[in-house]
Amino acid sequence: MFDPGNPLFWVLIAFLTFVAVVLYYRVPALISRMLDDRADAIRKELDEARKLREDAQALLADYQRRAREAESEAQTIIDQAKREAETLAADARKALAESLERRSKIAEEKIARAESQALSEVRATAVESAVSAAHELLKTRAGGSVGDTLISQSISDLRGKLN
Repeated sequence: MFDPGNPLFWVLIAFLTFVAVVLYYRVPALISRMLDDRADAIRKELDEARKLREDAQALLADYQRRAREAESEAQTIIDQAKREAETLAADARKALAESLERRSKIAEEKIARAESQALSEVRATAVESAVSAAHELLKTRAGGSVGDTLISQSISDLRGKLN
C-alpha cells in the first residue's frame, strides 16, 4: 500500500495534500472568523455593560439629588414648624397675659362696686340711725304740734342732704 509504484499511494498522497491545502487555507480563516465573532460578542457585552454602568450611575446620582432635595425640604418644613410653634407660644402667652389683666380688672371693679355698695349701705344705716335717734330725741324734747312739724321737716331735710 505504501509502494510508490502503486497508484493508490499517489491518490492517497494527492488526497492528503488536498486536505492539507484546504485545511491550511480554510481552517485559519474559520478560526479567525470564530475568534472575530467571539471578539465582537465580547465587545458588544462590554458596551452593554458600560451602558448599564452609566445608567446605574445616572440613577444613583438622581437618587442622591432627590435625597438631598428631600432632606432640604424636610429641614425647611422643620424650621417653618419651629417658627410657627414659637409664634403660637408667643400668641398664647400674650392671650394669657391679656386674659389675666382682664380678669384682674373685673375683680378690681367688683371689689370697687362692693366697697361702694358697702359704703352706701353703711351711710344708709348711719342716716337711718341718725334719723331715728333724732326722731326720738326731738319727740322727747319737743312736744305738741310744733314739735311734730319740726320733726317731720328735719327728717325730710336730713334725708335729702345725706343721700
